[in-house]
Amino acid sequence: MSIPSSDQDITVVHVMRHGEVANPDGVLYGRLAGYHLSELGRQMADRVAEHLASRDVTHVVASPLERAQETATPIAKAHGLDLAVDERLIEAENVFQGKTFGVGDGALRRPENWKHLTNPFKPSWGEPYVEQVVRMMGALDAAKDAARGHEAVCVSHQLPIWTLRSFVEKRRLWHDPRKRQCTLASLTTFTYQGDRIVSVGYSEPARELVPAHLLAGAKPVKGKDKAFGA
Repeated sequence: MSIPSSDQDITVVHVMRHGEVANPDGVLYGRLAGYHLSELGRQMADRVAEHLASRDVTHVVASPLERAQETATPIAKAHGLDLAVDERLIEAENVFQGKTFGVGDGALRRPENWKHLTNPFKPSWGEPYVEQVVRMMGALDAAKDAARGHEAVCVSHQLPIWTLRSFVEKRRLWHDPRKRQCTLASLTTFTYQGDRIVSVGYSEPARELVPAHLLAGAKPVKGKDKAFGA
């Protein structure tokens, strides 16, 4: 049964980035199956579940990828909810999926890959930013409708979350990946009044668990964090 809408309803939708993934080879895993949270990633998920335990969360939904499902599970469990899946929350498509893509090594050093780097504004190496906005806005609105008057949590991935936030805050969609404010296990929070977004917030409940070189704005370190856009 659908929940009646009202222009006065206040609904909060937290869009969460998943926790750290076990990825010792530094592969850009993208939409590949089989990449699970590391032990630290599970701690991050538990920390955010604790942070949200007292909130009025009535709907929890995640990307179909394992790392998002595993991040969302303790949040859903803490509120006695079934975990929903929304394909629209999935990671952005990327032609470099399955390759290493690090600082000073990997795919960027190979001439055969340079053809994919011709247009950073679209971008030419993966799913267009505009398409990410369309699907993420659809998922955000669906979560808002499911939790109308309460709170929802959507677990997704860094690039789609940042693209969504940039659109809502009326910024250009193309950007420097190093400057995304979307740390592991962070919450980008959209507050609706009725069907209108009235504010956007950002928080890092698991910040103390995130390695320094993975925090928002940190400089890339050779040999670390090779899987960009996770």
